[in-house]
Amino acid sequence: MKHRIVVLGAGYAGAYVAGTLARRLSARDAEITVVNAEPDFVQRLRLHQLAAGQHVEAPRLSEVFAGTGIRLRLARVTAVDPERRVVAVADADGGGELGYDTLVYALGSHGDDHGVPGVAEHAFDVAARPSALRLRDRLDALPGRGNVVVVGDGLTGIETATEIAESRPGLSVTLVARGELGARLSAGAKAHLRRACDRLGVTVVEHTEVEAVEADRVLCADGSVLASDATAWTAGFTVGRVAAASGLEVTDDGRVLVDRTMRSVSHPDVYAVGDSVHALGDNGLPLPMSCASAGYTGRQAVEAITARLTGGEVTTTKLEYVANHISLGRRDGIIQLVDDRGRAKPKYWGGRGAARLKAAILRTALWATSHPTFLLPRRKHRLTAPEGRRPLVSA
Repeated sequence: MKHRIVVLGAGYAGAYVAGTLARRLSARDAEITVVNAEPDFVQRLRLHQLAAGQHVEAPRLSEVFAGTGIRLRLARVTAVDPERRVVAVADADGGGELGYDTLVYALGSHGDDHGVPGVAEHAFDVAARPSALRLRDRLDALPGRGNVVVVGDGLTGIETATEIAESRPGLSVTLVARGELGARLSAGAKAHLRRACDRLGVTVVEHTEVEAVEADRVLCADGSVLASDATAWTAGFTVGRVAAASGLEVTDDGRVLVDRTMRSVSHPDVYAVGDSVHALGDNGLPLPMSCASAGYTGRQAVEAITARLTGGEVTTTKLEYVANHISLGRRDGIIQLVDDRGRAKPKYWGGRGAARLKAAILRTALWATSHPTFLLPRRKHRLTAPEGRRPLVSA
């Protein structure tokens, strides 16, 4: 019987792990199934562009995985039972259960409303493609003018506010910052960000807590009211409850606790990658939710899974976070290097060159994800036989 590898989620982390394992492991011994709710690969890092009205590619996963031997199951994950080693899924046909021998948990994250009244009913987020499309439709419905309020001054909020302001200059865009705008940036990058907001006409409201969101306004804790025809909520991310409900050991916020190889500390048949995992970087600090972290945790999981299934030595790969890449519309950006404690270094790179670099990084990520069979090796590793014989290599 083949070793069943099931990957939950086909975002940057899940698609990378599935495609790379398909390249590394012999199809004689292993079968790989990817479970994803959407039929397309979502470029999550570009959803603010999609919301602003730009075209963003969304390759069909069936085409992405064509020729790899990977099985694609379009369904929503409803539960994981690590004791029975099964995953419960729901789809148009009612769903069912999938058994696994090795599970890769890569269900990612979604927008966090922090319990603020009215967010779920009246705000839009750019953490998922359906919501980003709804925001785009809402902006399209405005008669060339109107008020847009973006709540949240993290990287997503900054990118969303500047992208909308540049793409739709007739709209009045306000960015609500809980603290100082660009607080995590160096002094020079912070000044560059302010100049970009001024140039694009983005009004910045700092040191402000949002108390509630209504259909046509945002209520702030200091009593101020912001008129809003469309409110974009970008005040952080959180993970779903599937992992916590399954009995996997998780953090207080629901992310899967793992060892240095991305293996669950409570269930050795389970690995977690991307936004779903609580992984300590080489600096001893938790890796932030990011595309870079998806790549690093995914690479480590692949190395560990391949080694353990083929009788090889498990090696550790880099787990680091070196920079923040921020787009400020299509013609401006900031590259902010950080030190080994995650603090901004004094120097930064800003302007059109930074924007081009950010765009190139995203194009590379899309290409790598969309071409999992690129440089397909002629020889794939055979899995170690049950009796412990040395692993074979197939042609």
